[in-house]
Amino acid sequence: MEKYDVLIIGAGVTGTAVARELSRYQLKIGVLEREEDVCCGTSKANSAIVHAGYDAEPGTLKAKMNVRGNQLIGELAQELDFPFRRNGSLVLCLDEKQYPALQKLYEKGIANGVKELRILSREEVLEMEPNVTDQVVAALYAPTGGIVCPFHMTIAFAENACENGVTFHFNTEVKTIFRKQVADAAESPEQTDIEKMYLPHDTGTWQLVTSSGIFEAKCIINAAGIYADYFHNMVSEKKIHITPRKGEYCLLDKTAGTHVDHTIFALPGKFGKGVLVTPTVHGNLLIGPTATDIENKEGINTTREGLDEVLTKSTASVKNIPTRQVITSFAGLRAHSDGDDFIIEEAVKDFIDCAGIESPGLSSAPAIGEMVAEILRKKYALQEKDNFISTRKGMKDFQKMTLEERNEQIRHNPAYGNIICRCEMVTEGEIMDAIHRPLGARSLDGIKRRTRAGMGRCQAGFCSPRTMEILARELQIPIEEITKSGRNSQIIKGTNKSSFVDTFKEENRI
Repeated sequence: MEKYDVLIIGAGVTGTAVARELSRYQLKIGVLEREEDVCCGTSKANSAIVHAGYDAEPGTLKAKMNVRGNQLIGELAQELDFPFRRNGSLVLCLDEKQYPALQKLYEKGIANGVKELRILSREEVLEMEPNVTDQVVAALYAPTGGIVCPFHMTIAFAENACENGVTFHFNTEVKTIFRKQVADAAESPEQTDIEKMYLPHDTGTWQLVTSSGIFEAKCIINAAGIYADYFHNMVSEKKIHITPRKGEYCLLDKTAGTHVDHTIFALPGKFGKGVLVTPTVHGNLLIGPTATDIENKEGINTTREGLDEVLTKSTASVKNIPTRQVITSFAGLRAHSDGDDFIIEEAVKDFIDCAGIESPGLSSAPAIGEMVAEILRKKYALQEKDNFISTRKGMKDFQKMTLEERNEQIRHNPAYGNIICRCEMVTEGEIMDAIHRPLGARSLDGIKRRTRAGMGRCQAGFCSPRTMEILARELQIPIEEITKSGRNSQIIKGTNKSSFVDTFKEENRI
């Protein structure tokens, strides 16, 4: 049994941000994640937007965390070396009758403490963004809005936390949470074997029964995304309910990446901020999402209806979107709580919820980490470390190097002279680095999130075999054990696996 002071359930952007902040203190911290890597849930499938903070209702945790997170993220991007750009955002008003709603949004932003907000005229908007719809009459401009890479941001938090002593347990699904049994508690004949070992809701430490064994901790942080209600309801009599809210997106090629420079929103509605059009920090164009409440917590399939809605509604805000340049589509699930606000509090003794973290959760993550760390600091009188490492160096990006820097890198490591992903110009050296870094990649998707190999126009059609070969070689495992994203996602499967592997190796010269 492994014992910790604090165990965090979930290695998404919230869980890793909390882990990074708590790693400042003299604590033994563990993170339990059911998937094979960080950033495998909501954190990997979202709009990649750092919201300014004008949309949330004043006085809510959403408002407070959003504005504070926005303030923190610029410095964090420099300290932890992940891509971030304050490109600003525009909320379009397409009808004079909508102007009061735009004014109300401005007033909410001012009440929330958003800086530099102003309402632009039609002429100012068109000068700033020539491709927005001709129907625009005004817009709310928020210069503090930004765009970020959610993969690199989450990985940066996790790597820095790991360097500061946090232990990550992947492929570890939490099944049950109990309080440790009091020594003199009487056993009942009706108790099951598990119940004889543990009594729920008792005094003492928490014990978590997982797919990888039993873990013990003084304190639990529940950062389980759309499953946060499942764990909360195990330990608390006051139940909560999380609804998975599906959002579908289309990603366009980099040839469309300059169609707009700012993030373009429609006026918000009942189900959120509507379909946006935005550049990404990597040079693509992203449109979406839809907002459909579903029951299936694994329902990340895209639909014809959803993608049609994205394509149709995006053209209401921005004209001439080159939709023929769509290279992929995807869907993500947002954790919508019935109370329509973040839940960040001690649910029961030594059990802290970070639940209902939907949009603007990505923007809020640094502030949520800060808030949870402060709760624990006061509760347990935590002492800071003398040797906390506040910075982290990201991966080398061969594509962004000068010619001299490339030549020097290749002299140092010839693998950087071997291009594996032609669409994104990712080298063998970068893939090797992604594998051998702290919490390194173990799957094709793990490589993709760290290096962008497979994220380009061909969507891994050409580079997957070579990436698999490098993974197998560097991890020293058979190539048939390489997965797309862990668990049951082997690329090479079936009864004739051995002959298929031989053919695969021969055709790809492995």
